[in-house]
Amino acid sequence: MLKIAILGYGKMGHEVEAIALERGHTIVLKIDKDNLNELTTENLKKADVAIEFTSPQTAMQNVQACFDAGVPVVSGTTGWNDQLGNMVEKARKGEGSFFYASNYSIGVNIFFKLNQYIARIFDRVGMYQPSITEIHHTQKLDAPSGTAITLANTLCSQMKEYKGWTLLPQSDEKKIPIEAIRQGQVPGTHIVTFNSEQDIITLKHEAKSRRGFALGAVMAAEFIHNRKGFFSMDDLLKLD
Repeated sequence: MLKIAILGYGKMGHEVEAIALERGHTIVLKIDKDNLNELTTENLKKADVAIEFTSPQTAMQNVQACFDAGVPVVSGTTGWNDQLGNMVEKARKGEGSFFYASNYSIGVNIFFKLNQYIARIFDRVGMYQPSITEIHHTQKLDAPSGTAITLANTLCSQMKEYKGWTLLPQSDEKKIPIEAIRQGQVPGTHIVTFNSEQDIITLKHEAKSRRGFALGAVMAAEFIHNRKGFFSMDDLLKLD
């Protein structure tokens, strides 16, 4: 069983803790904004793996701290794409063990694959214009969500007509529009719509709670333990 460090002990951190304990692991370090001074190499070395859900402003330094301590790290923080690639490259060069996903829900990752498949068909058929709507709780710090961005990039990889995404109300006919809605305590809903003059085809994933995200993150921690390099949910779930 694993000794786990939780970096970011908010709502997601509490869910991660509950799932980890259910699966027989122990929590040896819990870091939040009130005890940042305890995020040291010495303390991190007590863990077999770290699970990080913090903020876009602190994610990179948290991941780097794990690299420096030689501790594999699972990160689910979104909104730091401008720095993420650098950490992925470091892991691939052997400077750390890093598992990253914009969404750790098993269902969402199946949803990604379904959209990849259907986008390939729409690329051949033509006529359909894709759009994405994402709905999250009012405490979510980034918009659009990392999941929505992953969905948009997945569609663009299969539909040659589209070159990226744009956040409404901005628009660009060559980019996939994303609408970001913040309301209540919604854990996460993503809707992909393909619209033509004749009809509309809609794919939707709706999370019931944060529990599914936490389960995927703990499974990722179990997977990355004793592995070197960079990994994603594709490696864990082997959906290809």
